[in-house]
Amino acid sequence: MRPIPLTCDLCDAHKQASPEVFAVLPAVFRDFGARLAFAGPVSTVKCFEDNSLVKAAVESTGWIDTPEGRVGKVLVVDGAGSLRRALLGGNLGAAAARHGWAGVVINGCVRDVAELSQLDLGIRALACVPMPTDKHNQGLRDVPVQIQGVWVRPGDWLYADADGMVVSATPLA
Repeated sequence: MRPIPLTCDLCDAHKQASPEVFAVLPAVFRDFGARLAFAGPVSTVKCFEDNSLVKAAVESTGWIDTPEGRVGKVLVVDGAGSLRRALLGGNLGAAAARHGWAGVVINGCVRDVAELSQLDLGIRALACVPMPTDKHNQGLRDVPVQIQGVWVRPGDWLYADADGMVVSATPLA
């Protein structure tokens, strides 16, 4: 596995790029997983207070094979910024780690924070709340989503570390 580029270095190199090619996610996300730096190609879920599709995603294969080896994907969940229901908890976080996901970024909330903090998985979310979601099997999978004003598309690459998160239309070294 190759080292994850530092987000500051990526910003230095790509600060003149158009937002469709390279963008920085706003600094409103908190770390909840044990893996503080992670990167990978993006898969998306768009949902509102219903984590049915999040469950389906984290229970699916969370990696791709590349010429450089196996690379974990990053699930980006557009939960519309809701702070009322948690879209990821301990069971789904454990499923994501077990299925090889590199990280999960949630524009919304998580729960079971003590359990999530033990997982070898990058987890970023706006906040935590103990209330679970209802299950209505609603939402969309692998569609472009807007996360805090930044467009994130399936197949983009997301890079995260202690300084923040960036999204690129192509893999960066």
